[in-house]
Order: sequence, then structure tokens, then C-alpha cells
Amino acid sequence: MKGKGAQINVPNKFSELKLNTDDHDGLDEELLQEKPKTQIFNETPIKIISTNKSPDIGLSASINPYQGCEHGCVYCYARNSHEYWGFGAGLDFETKLIVKPQAPQLLENEFLKSSYKPKTIMLSGNTDCYQPIERKYELTRNLLKVFNKYQHPVGIITKNALVTRDIDILKELASNNLVHVIFSITSLDEGLRQKLEPRTASAIKKLKAIEMLTKAGIPTGVMNAPIIPGLNHHEIPEILKSSAAAGASFASYTVVRLNGQVGKIFKDWLAKNFPNRVDKVWNHIQDLHGGNVNDTEFGRRIKGDGKISEIIRKLFEVSKRKYFKERELPSLETSHFRKGGAYSLF
Repeated sequence: MKGKGAQINVPNKFSELKLNTDDHDGLDEELLQEKPKTQIFNETPIKIISTNKSPDIGLSASINPYQGCEHGCVYCYARNSHEYWGFGAGLDFETKLIVKPQAPQLLENEFLKSSYKPKTIMLSGNTDCYQPIERKYELTRNLLKVFNKYQHPVGIITKNALVTRDIDILKELASNNLVHVIFSITSLDEGLRQKLEPRTASAIKKLKAIEMLTKAGIPTGVMNAPIIPGLNHHEIPEILKSSAAAGASFASYTVVRLNGQVGKIFKDWLAKNFPNRVDKVWNHIQDLHGGNVNDTEFGRRIKGDGKISEIIRKLFEVSKRKYFKERELPSLETSHFRKGGAYSLF
């Protein structure tokens, strides 16, 4: 199914009713699965800032203006969260998208509370804040305007070059050390990217975006993620080299982990796109997680464990020392926060 990451729509584990298209006995004609059309749903949350206590995530607060993601990354851990909205983790995740139109106002309401204390907030922690529908809804841009108005620090992680549209606001934030942007780059192989994460920006566009942001004085970094042994692990040195050349000042990585329904979705995708590598890649992923394709233990689940994990770690560390020596992202400021949005006279 061209343009989609998941090739199936797995049943929602919370639903008692399931559509089965595998058993054709008794059917008068074959069930045809057409490419689903994108649907938009509005959500009206009471709060917009989510918090977490995970040591694997550098920031404890995040905002997700959208749920579900058009990017269609087949490996995405966030797919499982779509089941809490009554949808499936497969094709539903890419085509049934939830928009939070009141997100900017809800953020401003938080900043206006007398009890609010500033701390860096991440855009996004679950799905990409610059996915394609952002062009129409501009929720991320309007959120950045609120961050800028109140001089509040914000971190951004994305797979989309659309972030360059907002250089005007990001530049103002960066002038007071209030923002950095991390690009997630999985592969420089365009053929692999189109299958693995079909609606993300190409690596060439991401590298160009890093260059543009860096020239504008906006700190940028790269997250080589996820590393999938047998598919893209060999690209680590070239990804870091290219990112450093574009101006990135930070680099990190995570390995693939197929939590919940993602395991079934990924294996189906693997069999359809790389039938001659299914066993090899699957076994390598299991090697990362003690015989499983998923791991829930903090720390270990992000970098993996075992021989293949060690090979990946060493290759990344050697590449980072070579291309990112004495480079790092600056710590973001919270001291500029304008209580009530007002300028201070002192």
C-alpha cells in the first residue's frame, strides 16, 4: 500500500468486536482492502501539558497538538496510544487523526496561573508536531508564538522539514536560549525511508533544514533513531558525518523496540517489503531485547542489551567522537519567563 507504513489495521485490544479478513470461508466474494482516506477528528482536552517520570526521556513535560500521525513510521511506539481513542494501531494511526484546536489557548492558560513554574516543554512526546496536517492547522506555530510571548523554553523533535517555516519565531526564541530542534534521521537511503516512514521528509531535506536553522542561530541536533539491525545499523557513521557537516551540535540514538501491537505491524511490513530478510532482522531485534522484540525496563529498552547492542553502541561512540567532538546543545533558560506575559522593568 504505497504511501502508508502499516499495511494492515490490527484490531483494537479494547474492543470486543473485531473484523476478520483472514478467513474467506463462506464469503461470496473476496474482501478488498482499499487504501483508507484520511479523517480528522477534533478533541477538546481540559489540559494540554502532559508529564512523565520516565528517565529515558530528557524532558518531563510535553505537548502533543495532534494524535495519530500521517508520517506513517511503521516502527512508531506511539501507535499503541491510538487504541485509547478507540482506533487501531495500524492504518488507523495514519489516517484517523485527532486535532486539538484549543492547544495554544490551553498553554497560555497554564502560563497565566500564579502557581505555574517554568520548565522546558517538549514538542512532541508522542506524535510529530510538524506532521503534514500542520501546514493547514498551524497549531505548532501558534504554540511557538505563546512560548515566545512568555519567553518559555521549548524543545522540538521532528522528522519533517516543515519546521523551517517557523524560523522567524524560532530565531527570536534562540536569541534568549529558549529553543533547540532535534531531527530524527533513520536512514540516508531514500528507498528504505519511503518504505519505512513514507510521509516524513527525505534525509536530504532534513539535512538542509539543519543547515538553515544553524545558520539562523537555532541550536540543532540529530537523533539517529530507531536503529534497526539488518536494515540501517550500518548507516550510523554516514548519518553522523552528514549531520555534523550540516551544523548539528548534538547526536544520540535509540534502537528499535516493537511494543504492543507494533510487533505484529512491523513483522507484516517486513515480510511484504524485505521477504528475504525477515528472519535475520527479526532475530537481530530479539537479540537486542533478551529474546523478545520489546523491553519495558528503563534505560535498557532504549539502547538494548547483548552482542548486537554492543556493536551498535561502539559504532555510534566512535562516530560521535570523530564528528561531534566538543559539540553539545546549550542548556535552555527558564529565567526569562514572563509571569503574566509582561516585560520586567528590572
